[in-house]
Amino acid sequence: MQERLVDRSPVVPAEQLVAQLVPPAMFDEVSFASYIPDPDEPSQAAAVRAAEAFAGKVGKIRGGKRGLFGRKAPSTGAGLYLDGGFGVGKTHLLASIFHSAPSPKAFGTFVELTHVVGALGFNKAVEELSTHSVLCIDEFELDDPGDTMLVSRLLTELSARGVSIVATSNTLPGQLGEGRFAAQDFLREIKKLSSIFETLRVDGPDYRHRDLPPAPEPIAAEELIERAEQVPGSTLDDFDELCAHLSTLHPSRYGKLIEGVTAVFLNGVHPAEDQSVALRLVVLADRLYDASIPVTVAGAKLDEIFTPEMLAGGYRKKYLRATSRLLALSRFEVAAS
Repeated sequence: MQERLVDRSPVVPAEQLVAQLVPPAMFDEVSFASYIPDPDEPSQAAAVRAAEAFAGKVGKIRGGKRGLFGRKAPSTGAGLYLDGGFGVGKTHLLASIFHSAPSPKAFGTFVELTHVVGALGFNKAVEELSTHSVLCIDEFELDDPGDTMLVSRLLTELSARGVSIVATSNTLPGQLGEGRFAAQDFLREIKKLSSIFETLRVDGPDYRHRDLPPAPEPIAAEELIERAEQVPGSTLDDFDELCAHLSTLHPSRYGKLIEGVTAVFLNGVHPAEDQSVALRLVVLADRLYDASIPVTVAGAKLDEIFTPEMLAGGYRKKYLRATSRLLALSRFEVAAS
């Protein structure tokens, strides 16, 4: 019988949440040397140099300076913020910093970090992360004031304890010429950290779509079912049933939900009219992308899931990122048996 995601109800123990804060598998082997800057975008080469220099600071800060009588003098963590559009390699640089830093260290998206704080409680999260050399935060978000201030407070506490912080965020395409809008908002939100953050701009087109065709056309439902049956370890779900199932799971469990899955097939895909459904799909898209799991659909095209009204709203950045990632996954080769 064909496996379905809706039949899975994974559980992730709270104590495993910090241990799981590592880069996605696709970034296991990346390094500063393997980042290939676009020769037409000088900011990319500059970002590589700055990220590598920042990584060198991390170990020195965590080692601490010896003061009188050999006591370790208190030190404040360094800060780096990589600001830029979609698909310019910011996560590559972030993971390279992570790999270069001494253990313990942590890497996660902004959303994953809020899930960890929610599961552990603020004080426990500070305790668990305060021994780390660096906290790498991918996709820092400004669309939820509550979560933003929670994480800002967390970063303030950790930085004061010598944890270096490096974060990335996406500037909206329509705001690229408006003076680093995302960077300014980010630094304003974390007032106590702004003096130690170096803000770096990384420009360029989305590498996931360079010289690539637009979103692939959906296939017929009968062909979708046939393909799914030919791929060992794949799942086949009805889009609406999957959306309903996601509402029963905390987003921190979405990664576990797709663990071991080789390919995802979705039938009856259509635009998500409800904002809460759309935001859950964003998280699922992120976890699928992290795990490099191909996605094939019947129904609407993957770039039609988020409606024009949603793309014009406050969560535009999330939806554009998710669309970019889903389109990349739709172009992966699916291995049939």
